[in-house]
Amino acid sequence: MLNIIMRLIMMILILFGITLIYDARIITKKFFGFGDQNEGSAGLKIIGFIIAIVGGIAMYFLCR
Repeated sequence: MLNIIMRLIMMILILFGITLIYDARIITKKFFGFGDQNEGSAGLKIIGFIIAIVGGIAMYFLCR
């Protein structure tokens, strides 16, 4: 049962990271009001990439 819960949590983490990568510019326009959108979207894409990688690695090693 714990294995299934851990897999679901890691899948949600990976999904959140991929959503950040895909919708970075839209999220930047909606939540942040500064003018330089390229830096904001690049930061969100980097954070999303790191979250997706950490979730994938954790899912691989913790849920074998």
